[in-house]
Amino acid sequence: MPRPLWTGAISFGLVTIPVKIVSATEDHDIHFHRVHLEDMGRVRTRKICEIDGEVVPQEEIGKGYELSKDRTVPVSDDELAQMPLPTAKAIEIVAFVESDTLDPIGISDSYYLATDGQVAAKPYTLLRRALERSEKVAVAKFAWHGRERLGLLRVREGAIVLHSMKWPDEIRSPQSLAPREVEVDDDEIERAVQLTGTMAIDDLSGFRDEYREALEAIIAAKSEGRPLPAPAAEEEKQGEVVDLMAALNASVKAAKESRSEDEDATVHEMRPARKAARKPAAKKTATGKSTGRTASTARKSAGGNAGKSVRKSAEKKTAAEKRSAS
Repeated sequence: MPRPLWTGAISFGLVTIPVKIVSATEDHDIHFHRVHLEDMGRVRTRKICEIDGEVVPQEEIGKGYELSKDRTVPVSDDELAQMPLPTAKAIEIVAFVESDTLDPIGISDSYYLATDGQVAAKPYTLLRRALERSEKVAVAKFAWHGRERLGLLRVREGAIVLHSMKWPDEIRSPQSLAPREVEVDDDEIERAVQLTGTMAIDDLSGFRDEYREALEAIIAAKSEGRPLPAPAAEEEKQGEVVDLMAALNASVKAAKESRSEDEDATVHEMRPARKAARKPAAKKTATGKSTGRTASTARKSAGGNAGKSVRKSAEKKTAAEKRSAS
């Protein structure tokens, strides 16, 4: 089990469930050190007091709130820990709501709640089954990292998940960003809906971080003294969309062709196939579907061959008539 980030309890009415918070995600990012390029020495951030110019050790660093330019009030960790909050060491459930009533934009980090001792097993299971049977999620309040937070409790594969959430007043309104009203035909909407259906998938596990993979390849090449990987070819620039319906029709057709090539591929993996759909000359010739240029070439070739056959037949017929006349 990952190292617990917090220990406390879920407060569910008069029920108390001792739990530990563990991270529900892993960091797979590649992290760099800041270095001096001349000698590759590490460049570190030093914490220096702006009054005396001296480096301050970590144990002498505390929190301070600036009331004005000339006055700062110190606040210690002990004072924060002793605040009279019911959520100081508890995840207090305050309501239950339907999951589809919550806007995902308010959801922040995610954590698993693990039982803290055998005594927590029964009330933990009780809460989990109540959430499953009611098909609701729990809204909770808890204090963590120096502030009270809003949380969301739901069930995932038998474990209770805690999602840290934004407070309602922390979410900005998008009204000023919405475009002006424009007319969209029903046919265009239906075609767009058809495109979403064509591109629909049931599993996201096939997606991968291609940027990280490319970065790992660069690091491996540099560490082994090999040439760097060749840069990816630039995608063909798309022209300005003049006919929206034509663009939708082309998109639906390309998506269908890509899906038919590999039903098990994810949308992310199908990108090269969609490129092939934009330049289908070589690929479609192999499947018996030729492009306009290929078809035109085939017609010219067929026509030329047919003409040759007719001329040869006529020459043979003339020669036979001459022999008959003689």
